[in-house]
Amino acid sequence: MNPELSILIPVRDEEENVKIISNKIEKEINNPNYELLFVNDFSEDETIKVIEEIKVKNKKIRYVNNENKGLGGAISLGITESKGKYVCIMMSDSSDTVQDLNRYYETIMNDDLDAVFGSRFIKGGKTVDYPIIKLILNRIGNLLAKFLMWSDLNDFTNGFKIYKKNTLIGLYPLISESFNIFFELPLKTISRGYSYKIIPISYYNRTVGEAKFKIDELGSKYLFTLLYCFLEKALLKKNIKKK
Repeated sequence: MNPELSILIPVRDEEENVKIISNKIEKEINNPNYELLFVNDFSEDETIKVIEEIKVKNKKIRYVNNENKGLGGAISLGITESKGKYVCIMMSDSSDTVQDLNRYYETIMNDDLDAVFGSRFIKGGKTVDYPIIKLILNRIGNLLAKFLMWSDLNDFTNGFKIYKKNTLIGLYPLISESFNIFFELPLKTISRGYSYKIIPISYYNRTVGEAKFKIDELGSKYLFTLLYCFLEKALLKKNIKKK
């Protein structure tokens, strides 16, 4: 029997964090009918060895190897390989909480939505130890996206969100090769007319391992993704909305 929920976690050189996050999910998740799918994005440390060890004890854990280097390719592969009706994309560094994952799942199920988006910047949301430069650039980029997409969402760029798998398939083709994949998915969900709800979530800066996000390398990619999705919305309008 297929799991109801796929928890999709991309990893690259996260040998310490894969054990931490898998233990948290196993202990704290409310829905026992889940799979934890790691997508290995060309790790050069002991990440795969650790996953092999922990999946012996927890049969709900599995992994696939990304063959097209880049986070965008890893997420696309994870979507394709996921078996659940719902897919939650989560980070390996424990910046996201399992409590928020539980709330995501309950909300998308109870309200029969296509997606649920968390925001760290609405009433009830919070950030802990968010790097100040990253925070400033985050708010500028998200405000621009909110204005161009004429949306009530103010936290597009956070990758931690949940979707129906069919919704994610409906967003193809995906064009992003890096962290901007997390920008592209909610932008297209909104522009293509899928139903969604926004709930407050929490963010905690990683304490283990090294962050892969490089601000100076990704600005142009985020801008390209925003303009691409804005033009799609403006030019195609109702033709791209789901039937």
